[in-house]
Amino acid sequence: MRTEDHPLQYLEWEGVIPEGEYGAGPMIVWDRGVFQNISETRGGQPMDLSTAIEKGDVKLLMLGEKIKGAYALVRTGPSSDREKWLLIKKRDDGADARRRPTSSQPESVISGRTIEQVLDEEAEPGQFQRHRARRGRAARR
Repeated sequence: MRTEDHPLQYLEWEGVIPEGEYGAGPMIVWDRGVFQNISETRGGQPMDLSTAIEKGDVKLLMLGEKIKGAYALVRTGPSSDREKWLLIKKRDDGADARRRPTSSQPESVISGRTIEQVLDEEAEPGQFQRHRARRGRAARR
């Protein structure tokens, strides 16, 4: 599902988001990296990312610590407030149907903790509130 943009602070923050807040529950940074837009027109010409998103057919080269290779991000229904998208691994040198990285590599790329460990440790009191306050100031700029 398409979601709201997330604050850049989430690139470094891990913890438990309280019930009643958007995204409630434990959060880790599971992977990080960059991507390259490899979307093309039917004629094979490069297509800018905003056009590919509008058309509902985005092609990406993922260069993460865990996720690598070519992917297609495809909208499955009409454009709306609750757009539904599928992320599909394309066949390339990195494709392996047996690979299950969320099971075999469940740890955070920042802390090495799993979702379960974050839940067990619980966030420091006030940690999420301080994060929200920073997020609110950044959003108003």
